[in-house]
Amino acid sequence: MSTRFSVVPAAYVILRRGDEVLLQLRRNTGFRDGFWACAAAGHVERGESVLTAAVREAREELGVGIDPADLEPLTTVHRTQGNGEPIDERVDFFFACRRWAGEPHRVEEEKSAAVQWFPLDALPDPVVPHELAVVEGLRGGLPAITTAGFPS
Repeated sequence: MSTRFSVVPAAYVILRRGDEVLLQLRRNTGFRDGFWACAAAGHVERGESVLTAAVREAREELGVGIDPADLEPLTTVHRTQGNGEPIDERVDFFFACRRWAGEPHRVEEEKSAAVQWFPLDALPDPVVPHELAVVEGLRGGLPAITTAGFPS
């Protein structure tokens, strides 16, 4: 099987409460442990739409129910680390959500050291860089598509 066109899609859900966003502190994941990140995010599984993945990730990681109609598309980030590995090519779909059922909490405690609300003007440090760019963009607007790691 050819890996010529391998791209790893992921869905990110940014829960918003007024001017606050919910972030999680990563641990034991093997990627950016010790960094704050979107509270719900993960790979889109084979045969799953990005909307279904976003709803599933919010349920699995935060214990909340989301109606796909409440997902507000924010931006898509096409990114790479430039190492040539097939798994390195990523397309990340970011959604905001202002309405959900249940109280957000850590469900996968082995992968998350904390879940906490932060005002957009007082984000913690460090935040996963490509996620930070999106969260900061909530203040002034985001382009439909952004890139990271590619030569300009």
